[in-house]
Amino acid sequence: MQRHKLKAAVLVCAAASLATAIAPASASTGTRSPADVVIVDCFSHPQVRPNEFLIACGDGNSILTALRWSAWKPDFAAGRGLNVVNDCRPFCAAGTFHSYPVTVRLDRSEPLTKHPHQRHYTQLHLVFTDSRPSEMPRVVTYRLWT
Repeated sequence: MQRHKLKAAVLVCAAASLATAIAPASASTGTRSPADVVIVDCFSHPQVRPNEFLIACGDGNSILTALRWSAWKPDFAAGRGLNVVNDCRPFCAAGTFHSYPVTVRLDRSEPLTKHPHQRHYTQLHLVFTDSRPSEMPRVVTYRLWT
């Protein structure tokens, strides 16, 4: 009898692991409906109202954190957070990360290439509301992954 219980437990664990592995990945902080406009991260995962968003996909030297969204609409999204940026001094691997308060705006939604029924924001605007990295202007615009 014990052997059957052990087999059943192993099968349940295996099934749960398999279901987790094949479920779609999403860093969304809430439930997402197909009508939601998303922001696509560096790993091609669609997100709605993420708490964090990596800007510098290649080297990880700029990330938005502590994001709080005041609006998430079909035409735009708006919020506040921190832009954590590596100063790369004396070089990036030895640099120090600094946090700067920013307002965030997402806009220019377009259909996703592989999922035309789903729209995603294609432009990110940051406004540094206090201090900012010395090499950056007060307002920065990025073209996002498509």
